[in-house]
Amino acid sequence: MDISVIVPLFNEAESLPELAAWIKRVMAENGFSYEIIFVDDGSTDGSLDVIKRLAKENPAIRAVSFSRNYGKSPALNTGFQRARGEVVITMDADLQDSPDEIPELYRMITSEGYDLVSGWKKKRYDPLSKTLPTKLFNATARRVSGINNLHDFNCGLKAYRKDVVKRIEVYGDMHRYIPYLAKNAGFTKIGEKVVHHQARKYGKTKFGLDRFVNGYLDLATLWFQSRFGIKPMHIFGLLGSLMFVIGFLAVVTTLTLKIISMCSEGYNFYITKSVYFYLSLAFMVLGVQFFCTGFIGELITRNSAERNNYLISEEF
Repeated sequence: MDISVIVPLFNEAESLPELAAWIKRVMAENGFSYEIIFVDDGSTDGSLDVIKRLAKENPAIRAVSFSRNYGKSPALNTGFQRARGEVVITMDADLQDSPDEIPELYRMITSEGYDLVSGWKKKRYDPLSKTLPTKLFNATARRVSGINNLHDFNCGLKAYRKDVVKRIEVYGDMHRYIPYLAKNAGFTKIGEKVVHHQARKYGKTKFGLDRFVNGYLDLATLWFQSRFGIKPMHIFGLLGSLMFVIGFLAVVTTLTLKIISMCSEGYNFYITKSVYFYLSLAFMVLGVQFFCTGFIGELITRNSAERNNYLISEEF
């Protein structure tokens, strides 16, 4: 099979018939063998009934329906697990992504050898309140991930080699950082294509401004996991040791001042009134806590069932 098109959706019943017909037309014009996997993320507007009707008309349509709303990342991951095409295309169900982009995305994967091609909605039909935070978010993501050629990490329209989607796990709200996940998995040939962005035709957006706050938190989590996920002692042990040393130096300073006070007439030094006393307590306690956190994290990592689940590209 040439292409799997994965469409996560939540309450998009109105747009589904038009989207399914549009994808079918593009596939027929280019002679692609394909499947469409609709992942219904707990819709309450009858989207599943629409998909069932469409599936009767088009045998290439498959569907997965969640019992409740879990989010876009679980929907994408579920679609990835079931995809059978050599190239996997993801797109949103709101008709803002154009299926006419599929042939060129397919060519970039199969002919130019890209592992992943991300869409870039260079001209957007979103309000200013959404476009400005998006630019800031993408600039931060480029800086942290090191993928400097991507302008739009969160674009729903992406193409992947089949190996990529089978060897990454998208969870939480990590769909924003799939290129970063792919890079961490060893897929480094990541490209970008300017794609057409259309104004929403039906319904309203399902995402609020809170996604930008959550996006930064997820980026911090992903960065930490990529750097210290299997070696937590390297960061917590270092911080703990540094704080313990500072606390120990404060103790030495406190004792030295007390000894000088005891040996000198007219100079009274009270330990409990010294800032060094409280610094020593705080930093030594924090140092021990950080060190123990790193040690416990190391034990958990070493005893994890996934501790040796390395991504092997070739084996003889």
